[in-house]
Amino acid sequence: MRILVLGGDGFCGWPTSLHLSASDHEVTIVDNFSRRRIDDELGASSLTPIESLAGRVAAWHEVTGRTIDTIELDVAQDYDGLLAVLERVQPDAIVHFAEQRAAPYSMKTSATKRYTVDNNVNATHNLLAAIVESGLDPHVVHLGTMGVYGYGTAGVRIPEGYLTVGMHGADGEVIETEILYPANPGSVYHMTKTLDQLMFAYYVKNDRLRVTDLHQGIVWGTQTSETELDPRLINRFDYDGDYGTVLNRFLMEAAVGHPLTVHGTGGQKRAFIHIQNTVQCIRLAIENPPATDAGRVRIFNQMTETHRVRDLAEMVARMTGATISYVDNPRNEAPENELLVANDGLIELGLFPLTLEDNLMDEVLDVARAYVERADLDRIPSVSQWVRPRRVPAAN
Repeated sequence: MRILVLGGDGFCGWPTSLHLSASDHEVTIVDNFSRRRIDDELGASSLTPIESLAGRVAAWHEVTGRTIDTIELDVAQDYDGLLAVLERVQPDAIVHFAEQRAAPYSMKTSATKRYTVDNNVNATHNLLAAIVESGLDPHVVHLGTMGVYGYGTAGVRIPEGYLTVGMHGADGEVIETEILYPANPGSVYHMTKTLDQLMFAYYVKNDRLRVTDLHQGIVWGTQTSETELDPRLINRFDYDGDYGTVLNRFLMEAAVGHPLTVHGTGGQKRAFIHIQNTVQCIRLAIENPPATDAGRVRIFNQMTETHRVRDLAEMVARMTGATISYVDNPRNEAPENELLVANDGLIELGLFPLTLEDNLMDEVLDVARAYVERADLDRIPSVSQWVRPRRVPAAN
């Protein structure tokens, strides 16, 4: 298949592009390199050294003989350019990673909030509008987030996108209908993903587009079987307080001898998935597309296991001898929650979950130790505050 990967230079986009290329698909990466510019803005680069995109794809061709095309384009701002790319490439599938992905960054300042909304919402809507205008019928596979659901489950498993509800009609009879599971975003970033969900639902209903929305858990790990082939192919390793995911941050902190920073009580329960499973899920979704007349967005919960944050910290501490430091939680969230999640769809398509018990944490720890001299310990704390004090008007 011909596949466009929007945001293919990023943490999930790069290993996905390699995995799809290795699976004999024709891959074209579209990226505006905003993530690299945010590195400069934050003064916090990847722990692992990252080649330029041109250097990455050249190394992939040298190692495997396979070619990945690249296009520099801002999907959120250059609609005409995006439409031209669609008409030229005529993709069978489009993987949509072209969104600012960090909740803490989205809550950092009014500027980062506005950028997250402008970029994420425009990117998604530009893509959908351009597909309609092009007259093409590509399958859109979007990387969403489990965060659209919030983190309370009311004691039941969160279904894959949809909930059957009963309502009392005028005559008292119970009428059943299916709705999107109620959204409860926990940050501006998560809010943009809930808006994505509504836009997908509309365009599937109105224009019969084919869309798979993957509500992904927190990604951990760094390497995949493809990125391990050559040092020039190595994936990002974000460890800073804005972009570092919690387990990767714990393992990096352990590698440099820094206490593991647990926010609040650590009672937050979250869904997780290893980066190798992430790329496999994308491929499974692409190779098993929904029908044009499906009538609704296909939604999968892309996760493999759930853990409390403090349990992860204790696991890493036992493994490495690190100490644990409980710090103030910058987020506006419940200190404890339960999380039950259905993930049958991708399992039925053939996903084999990789879990923490498979010793994959050793791989992440080895990567962290190998590049420990690149770490900036001042970038570890999360300083983006969800709630800021408001000025109180002076009394008369």
